[in-house]
Parts: sequence; C-alpha cells; structure tokens
Amino acid sequence: MVRLAKAYKGGEFLRLKDISKMEAIPFDFLEKIVSDLEKAKLVKGKKGIGGGYVLSKSPKKINTQEIVKILEKTITPVDCCVCGRSKKCLTKSVWKKIDNAISKTLKNITLEDLIK
Repeated sequence: MVRLAKAYKGGEFLRLKDISKMEAIPFDFLEKIVSDLEKAKLVKGKKGIGGGYVLSKSPKKINTQEIVKILEKTITPVDCCVCGRSKKCLTKSVWKKIDNAISKTLKNITLEDLIK
C-alpha cells in the first residue's frame, strides 16, 4: 500500500510483479493481499499494457486501521467473546484498553503519513 501511495500522485499503475520484487514479497502472497484490498475497494486494477494497480482514493483518505482490518479480519488482540471466562475475567478491562489504543492509533495514521 505504501508503494501504491507513493505512485498515486503521478497516477502511476504499479504491476504486482514489480511490487513483489521491490518489497521482497512472494508474488502469490501479494496477489492474495491485493485481491482482498481490491474487493474492499481500496485499490483498483487495470489489465493490459500500462496496467497494474493503483489506490482507489487519496492516501490521505486511507488509514492503517482500514488496511489492517481487511488483511487481518480483526485488530482485536484478544477476543473475549470466545473465552468461557469472559464474565469473570479480571483482565478483560486491560484487553479492552489495549484494543482501544490500537484502534485509535491505527485510525490516526494514514498512508499519506507513511510516505512523508
């Protein structure tokens, strides 16, 4: 996403093959990541010569919380609903504070912040 954010201002489409090499990410894994991001409408693809991927909106309008939720499905470090001890748990309030801090931090960091 950072590579796409850097290319956004120039309207440049980046090929996955190139991003894979630049970031040392296995191509097959990158395809899966970009597929999820495309389904969530954070990136859009273009086929053919001059094709590749580009952000679907400005880097200023995409925060890291959105990205993490799409790729990880959750940002919650501990799912208290799964645990049978949720009602008696002495640490539940701590996990809630941690969850809130992570969410707030990720929400306040945009792709624009990362490329400055």
